[in-house]
Amino acid sequence: MIPGNRMLMVVLLCQVLLGGASHASLIPETGKKKVAEIQGHAGGRRSGQSHELLRDFEATLLQMFGLRRRPQPSKSAVIPDYMRDLYRLQSGEEEEEEQIRSIDLEYPERPTSRANTVRSFHHEEHLEDIPGTSENSAFRFFFNLSSIPENEVISSAELRLFREQVDQGPDWEQGFHRINIYEVMKPPAEVVPGHLITRLLDTRLVHHNVTRWETFDVSPAVLRWTREKQPNYGLAIEVTHLHQTRTHQGQHVRISRSLPQGNGDWAQLRPLLVTFGHDGRGHALTRRRRAKRSPKHHPQRARKKNKNCRRHSLYVDFSDVGWNDWIVAPPGYQAFYCHGDCPFPLADHLNSTNHAIVQTLVNSVNSSIPKACCVPTELSAISMLYLDEYDKVVLKNYQEMVVEGCGCR
Repeated sequence: MIPGNRMLMVVLLCQVLLGGASHASLIPETGKKKVAEIQGHAGGRRSGQSHELLRDFEATLLQMFGLRRRPQPSKSAVIPDYMRDLYRLQSGEEEEEEQIRSIDLEYPERPTSRANTVRSFHHEEHLEDIPGTSENSAFRFFFNLSSIPENEVISSAELRLFREQVDQGPDWEQGFHRINIYEVMKPPAEVVPGHLITRLLDTRLVHHNVTRWETFDVSPAVLRWTREKQPNYGLAIEVTHLHQTRTHQGQHVRISRSLPQGNGDWAQLRPLLVTFGHDGRGHALTRRRRAKRSPKHHPQRARKKNKNCRRHSLYVDFSDVGWNDWIVAPPGYQAFYCHGDCPFPLADHLNSTNHAIVQTLVNSVNSSIPKACCVPTELSAISMLYLDEYDKVVLKNYQEMVVEGCGCR
């Protein structure tokens, strides 16, 4: 059984086992009575078996997600706005077009073209280190990347820093800053206090007359830590005020909670490390724009009660199976399913193979040979934004989750 179909089966079986009215969105109307009857006959003596089966199915699903255990998000878990916006841009649902147009974010085409997984990390604030401050602000940040699975190959990484507009003084030239990003090469304990052994990763000259996020390439450091298994001593961020003015010291670039803050939520504006990787499963992330689907069958045929093989609606609601506490988006999705007859002779619109046509022909004269079956012939991926077991936010592409076409095979 292909992974996509396996996952749909897991979701459906979990839904049936949970019982109650909650399965309304997953089980077609014709199946509700049967489920209720089965549950009624089973009674309390089967409840223990049902819960055990549910745990097994959930474990199977988590394995598909690449998770070792079910995430239990803490109340302090923060979903960065960047990851939400990236999900909206990546999924490109039509009903969100207005929302997408309002997002001040350029879709990272190049990094996502080689990745099916995007992960975000905040630095460990209790390990934040300030080697020394004068006219320049230099901070060492440690990002714990140990939650990245061994089979996930990182292709690129970026550090995002937020800078906030400062009221312009009389001298324009005094508003220039240089932001330098370094990899820390040796642990601070092994060097002279107030100094770090570093190598430059990226740099940018900015002016404090604008509010925006700045993105810096830190791929060389992250690749050393993940691919080459080199020690991770963190990143150093240095903000250099070119004209040695301290009027706006630490107020323009938001790099530490300990510095004077402007307006805004520190949880959303703190530095963010983003990794782009691929676990070898399926295709890379591609930006999609889905239009409203028009029926593929003839309008006159739609008015009849057509029992032939075709696609039917099946909405999977993650809240029904209790996964909405760690799956951030989407709240659910249209999975669809295939059902219907494959009558003799097979019509062209039933999207049949030559083998299915021959099998149906033989069935018409020999009933011991089964008819061709109505199955998915085309499947597409969905993107999911979720919290993993370490409270890290992950955007991942999952293949073969939506039925796009059905046929007799």
